[in-house]
Amino acid sequence: MNYRKLRILLITLLFPVFCSGQSPDTISVLFVGNSFTFFWNLPQMVAAMAEDQGVPIMTRQSTIGGSRWHQHWAGERGLKTKEIIANGDFDYIALQNYSNSAIEDKENFMEHGQKFAEFIRSHGAEPLLYMTWAYKSNPAMQKGLTAGYEQLAKKINAEYVPVGPLYAQARTERPDMELFFDDKHQSMAGTYLIALAFYKKLSGASVLEIPDRIITTDRFGEKLYLSIMNKDDAKYLRELVEGFQF
Repeated sequence: MNYRKLRILLITLLFPVFCSGQSPDTISVLFVGNSFTFFWNLPQMVAAMAEDQGVPIMTRQSTIGGSRWHQHWAGERGLKTKEIIANGDFDYIALQNYSNSAIEDKENFMEHGQKFAEFIRSHGAEPLLYMTWAYKSNPAMQKGLTAGYEQLAKKINAEYVPVGPLYAQARTERPDMELFFDDKHQSMAGTYLIALAFYKKLSGASVLEIPDRIITTDRFGEKLYLSIMNKDDAKYLRELVEGFQF
């Protein structure tokens, strides 16, 4: 177990003490990507799951639809990813490139993955790769995506969140469950699965007690439902993530 996971475990065990007045040592995560990151409020869902479990995780995002790592790196399309990393106090930067980059644009994928890893570490954080999934119409993509992200992870000595393999297993075991909004993007159920995976990776804690309904509050303090899952589907996804090798 690495230092950050041990820290989260200790925070969870000592949460009642923190609530009595001592501030917890929050794990801070910046999500960098595109619509595969912001669909159905994934970063907020991770934070809401963590809050429900008494684990302090704060999430931010630098995202725009269709963006690629080289655009984040160059500050194109109004993106300020490097500035946010440099000025933030993050523990992890979750990196998600466009959907088939690890297959169709491998050189660029590797180049900017390495650039970001060096830049992230120079500012005191760790890169965390967000391994994406195959399109609904082309499940065979997953082999190439997995290989690409694993190669980059080895090259930069970083960990990854195996979202793509989780998607593939769920599609095989539960073909009745709709994990897709369209051919590429995740549905609400898909986002619930991804959020579970990130929570598990970041905290090292069990996901079995995560609720079916993920709740936060809006700017007026009113209850806001980020996700309302079918009870059986949610239970299956929690058990899938809990039993998966991370």
